[in-house]
Amino acid sequence: MPTATALKTGAAPAGNVLSHKEGPVGTITFNNPARLNAMSLDMWEQTAALLQAFADDDAIRVVILKGAGDKAFVSGADISKFESERASTEAQARYNAVVDKVYGGLDEYPKPIIAMIRGYCVGGGLGLALSCDLRICTPGSRFALPAAKLGIGYGYRSIKRFVDVLGPAFTQEIFFTARQFSAQEAYDMGLVNRIVADGELESFVKNYADTIGGNAPLTIKAAKFAIRQATKADSERDLATVRDLVQACMASNDYVEGRRAFMEKRKPKFTGT
Repeated sequence: MPTATALKTGAAPAGNVLSHKEGPVGTITFNNPARLNAMSLDMWEQTAALLQAFADDDAIRVVILKGAGDKAFVSGADISKFESERASTEAQARYNAVVDKVYGGLDEYPKPIIAMIRGYCVGGGLGLALSCDLRICTPGSRFALPAAKLGIGYGYRSIKRFVDVLGPAFTQEIFFTARQFSAQEAYDMGLVNRIVADGELESFVKNYADTIGGNAPLTIKAAKFAIRQATKADSERDLATVRDLVQACMASNDYVEGRRAFMEKRKPKFTGT
């Protein structure tokens, strides 16, 4: 049976983050629709905890990130919280540490993550989407990185995330212009994998997630790790672990099951062992 929970930090936060499990798919929902799912410190902390919980759950093989409502994925930081959460140097440092924990966790996340995007995907929301493995949006989705209109600086690791996905030319266009990009423009630059009709988004993403969840998890884990290494400098690549993960696939029960299922013309039942 599907389950849904909310992690809350402190008393009655303006927004929270929901989790939902159904079969091999775990869903995390940014639930602050009154503010277009803008992220508070509480919400970043909740997101880190939920991502870790799904990473540790062997029953979950793929994760979906989405925004509540139909107007936004994530519209950036919750500006109404700046005075209480980011007013001092110490508070800003704590905020940045929590956000970096989420992004760092996504950079090394062991399972596929799909960003399901409807509406605005702006600032930190765009960073979250680019940290996912697949991005699927609706025709009305809008993307922007308005840092240059706010005087905000982005560090190397954040910029590299954009360059790894989009290349330097489109990264420069996004940062230098700080304008909104349409779904079609996002697709043309490789920011999103698919554009799906609004009424079909939920079912399309669910089908994608179920398809991934039904495949051999050790194979996907090995492929994801190798792809991540391919974006790193030669001196930083962990090719030994790539070889170990490939060997684990070849020595697994799932490899035996995959061969047998193919010969018997049936759908394989992979266990991740």
